Amino acid sequence: MAEITPGGNPQATGTAAPAVTPAATEPAEAPAKPNEAVATTGVDAATYGRKTGRRRQVSSRMDSPFRTGFLLTLGGLTALVLSFAVQDLVSVIIYIVVALFISLGLNPVVVALQKHGMGRPAAVATAFGLVIAVIALLLSLVIPTVVDQIAQFVQSVPAMVRDFQGTGTYAWLEKQFSDSLNGILADIQTFLSNPGNIAAIGGGALQVGASLLNAGSGLIVILVLTLYFLASLPQMTAAMYTLVPARDRGKLAELTEQITGSVGSYVGGMIILAFINGSLVGILYAILGLPFALLMGVAALCITLIPMIGTVLFWVIGTGMALFTGLTPAIIFAIAYLIYMQVEAYVMTPRIMNRAVSVPGPLVIISAVAGGTLMGLLGAFIAIPVTASLLLIIRQVWVPKQNAKV
Repeated sequence: MAEITPGGNPQATGTAAPAVTPAATEPAEAPAKPNEAVATTGVDAATYGRKTGRRRQVSSRMDSPFRTGFLLTLGGLTALVLSFAVQDLVSVIIYIVVALFISLGLNPVVVALQKHGMGRPAAVATAFGLVIAVIALLLSLVIPTVVDQIAQFVQSVPAMVRDFQGTGTYAWLEKQFSDSLNGILADIQTFLSNPGNIAAIGGGALQVGASLLNAGSGLIVILVLTLYFLASLPQMTAAMYTLVPARDRGKLAELTEQITGSVGSYVGGMIILAFINGSLVGILYAILGLPFALLMGVAALCITLIPMIGTVLFWVIGTGMALFTGLTPAIIFAIAYLIYMQVEAYVMTPRIMNRAVSVPGPLVIISAVAGGTLMGLLGAFIAIPVTASLLLIIRQVWVPKQNAKV
């Protein structure tokens, strides 16, 4: 029962009336409609529809295990087929990469000839003619002598080992290392007497050079591709610019010019330094009366193309080969070549390769080792310019975008 108070409000007397909360009397809120969600989030209706449509598509795809498994299997099989195709086409890829880098190395020569009033077709023909002349000269003069010296070297290995055993150096080593020295010499003699192992000296450097010289068809393909790349380089870069929006073409053109210029300078500089290195080694071997001067000069040319570690590697190889003749010639060669290494590092390299993009020392070593592991001498040779190009892209594209973010 409830009494009516003078204020008109019921007053509980016995049994309490059930409490009525405001939530019980107010109607429940309806789910937000798409238009209301758009109004509250500030997203236009088209964007809202696209997002919800994508969520429905993804959920419907994931709701079918068979379809998901089929798509994953199809993707894995496609990747496997592509990997097999790349393995089968690895020689073609190497030809393309070699030709592209040679053309980039010759492009500064073409540009210099153009600055002297020569048209690009004539400049390309002149630069390519010089390359053909140099290759023909090397093939006619170097290869017969090198092949003859390799045969002489293999035949003279036992005599060289016997002569070394009669030197005072061997007596000192035998005193220090006892019986293990004979086993080491036997292993060295067995290794050097096998012609197949000669090409493996220097981490495959001679093997790559011999393969390029012996594979006449591959050399012709590289030369033809080099000619086409060199002649059509402006058209290739112009076609690449059209693949990006017009507002970004100026920046892409500037970045491409820097990359091609630095790569061309690097390739040309490395080839010049390698020729100087090989010539010096041949001259030193001839002056000191060491055998196989031309063979060691060609080996130095190939091995010193490896960035950073090439000269150090050949310093060890050249000194070791000179040691078979005598301790004094080996010491003289080691000191003379060590002096040349310092001159090359601090005088010649900065002057010849001043346009190349600078790469930190640790990255140079890491990229050279990684490239050499993947593709031998060619991988070690192209690893530095590729790393420099990536650093240039990071510095001029990615870093400015990150700095623009607040």
